[in-house]
Amino acid sequence: MKSNAILVTGASSGIGRACAERLAARGFAVFAGVRSESDARALSATKGIVPLSLDVTSADSVREAADRVSRAGGGLFGLVNNAGITVAGPLEALPISSLRLQFEVNVIGQILVAQAFIPLLRESGGRIVLMSSILGRLALPFLGAYAGSKFALGALADSLSMELAPWGVAVSLVEPGNIATKIWEKTRERGLKEAAEDPKRYRELYGEELARFERYTAHAESSGIQAERVARACERALCARRPRSRYTVGWDSRLLGRLAPALAGRVRQRIVRRVVLRR
Repeated sequence: MKSNAILVTGASSGIGRACAERLAARGFAVFAGVRSESDARALSATKGIVPLSLDVTSADSVREAADRVSRAGGGLFGLVNNAGITVAGPLEALPISSLRLQFEVNVIGQILVAQAFIPLLRESGGRIVLMSSILGRLALPFLGAYAGSKFALGALADSLSMELAPWGVAVSLVEPGNIATKIWEKTRERGLKEAAEDPKRYRELYGEELARFERYTAHAESSGIQAERVARACERALCARRPRSRYTVGWDSRLLGRLAPALAGRVRQRIVRRVVLRR
């Protein structure tokens, strides 16, 4: 079945919205997964984009979204699994509920969506693009939960790629570096200020280094590349005749992707601490 339809999850803002708009401009019929009515209204104004209510942590929501795409009758060529969150904070202080949420959205939700849409992608010999991060190769202090979810996603992408090869369904992982989006602002607000069971106690223990980390994330937000560049990488993964298994985006992602496996663990940790915490 030939199709030009693409589903983009987490399309309300940032990378997801940039992907949805770029793909629609190229002529794809884009189903844009969002969680709120206001986001749906905003996206519906763009030609070629059909908003789709989708919560990747809800099996019912994912099933309903798959049914709606199937009923549309045009098949599905591509899935851009972009929905994700960032949970930050010292692992000693992180509530287990927050850790579970991190993996529920960034890992389990990705597979839940893939399972629901693979039958359509198999018919079209389509493409799956999973949104990872360079932190799927190199963990930072206070972002262990997020990095862990991206490390896991990389393993899942490799297995899924091999499993779907007989049907010609290609799976690619996109690994951006620092992106100029609100993700770091949300990280500081939700993760560092609210995630700990006892924020006051852990501010006393980790306060100086958390302050350094907050300054690092503020700089990362102001100096990061635009989400449009990540959208271009997703477009290449969807449209290339032979898509690569991984696409790094940004100079920092390319550099760290080469350095991470070349450095011994303790050496790598000392360098990362010095860069992130200015020590």
